[in-house]
Amino acid sequence: MAGLTTSTTRLQGKVAFITGVARGQGRAHAVRLAREGADIVGIDLAGPLPGVPYDSPTPEDLRETGKLVRQEGRRALLRQGDVRDLDGMRALLDEAAEELGGLDVVVANAGICIPATWDATTPEMFRDTMDINVTGVWNTVMAGAPHLVRRGGGSIVLISSYAGKKVQPFMVHYTTSKHAVTGMTRAFAAELGQHGIRVNSVHPGGVNTPMGSGDMQSALAAAHESNPRLATMGTPFLNRYAAEADQISDAVAFLASAESAFITAEHLSVDGGSQYF
Repeated sequence: MAGLTTSTTRLQGKVAFITGVARGQGRAHAVRLAREGADIVGIDLAGPLPGVPYDSPTPEDLRETGKLVRQEGRRALLRQGDVRDLDGMRALLDEAAEELGGLDVVVANAGICIPATWDATTPEMFRDTMDINVTGVWNTVMAGAPHLVRRGGGSIVLISSYAGKKVQPFMVHYTTSKHAVTGMTRAFAAELGQHGIRVNSVHPGGVNTPMGSGDMQSALAAAHESNPRLATMGTPFLNRYAAEADQISDAVAFLASAESAFITAEHLSVDGGSQYF
C-alpha cells in the first residue's frame, strides 16, 4: 500500500461499514481500517453502474476486498448491495450488529461520475447521479446512525469531492451532488452531535482508481474541448496530478479514530491544493 505505513491499531475492536467497497477508494478504506483493527461490513453494486464511461466493478472485485481484509486478521462481511436500497442496508447492518457486536464507523464512499457538458447532460444522468451520490449517502447514514446511537457514539465519514468545495467543470450533475454531500455533513453533524457522533467529509481531487478506466479519459477530453479555458481548473499545486487511494484512506482513518475526537462538521481536502487553482 502506498499510503502512510502504521503499526498502530487505532480502531481495535471497532466495526466499520463502508459502501462502494469492491475496489478503488472503497477497497483502500476497508483495508486501511482493517489494518487499524476494525472488522469491516461493506456493500458494493459489483455490477453495471448506470451510464458511467469507466469499467464497472465485479463480484470478483468484491471477493478480493474481502480476502485483503481477512489477510489483515479482521472479519469481513461484504455483500452485493445498492445504496439506493435503504431497507437492504438496514437489514445488512442489523445482521452485522448481531454477528460482529455493533457498529462504530460509517464511511459513505459509493458514488458515480459521468463527464458531460451542461447541454449534453440527460435527465437520466442527473437522476442517477443524484440517486446514488446524494440519496445513497443519505440512506447510508440513515441505516448506520441508529447503530452508532445505540453504541453511544462513533464517526461518520462522507466522501465528497473537490467538486463539493469548488466546481468540477463539465459535470453540473456531479458538482451538484457533491455540494449536497458537503451540506449533508453539516446537517447530520448538528443533530447527531448530542449522541456523541461526529460527522465529517473528505474531499479528494484526482485519485488513481478504476474510475479512470474504460472511456473515462476520452469522455473528459471531449468535454474539455467545449471550453478549454475551464480545462485546467483543479490543477494541483504539487507535482503530481492525482493522489493514490491509500492517501485518501489516511484521512478517513484519522477521522474514524479518536485522534479526531473533537472534530465534526469539518470538510477535509486531500487534493494537493486543487480547490484553490
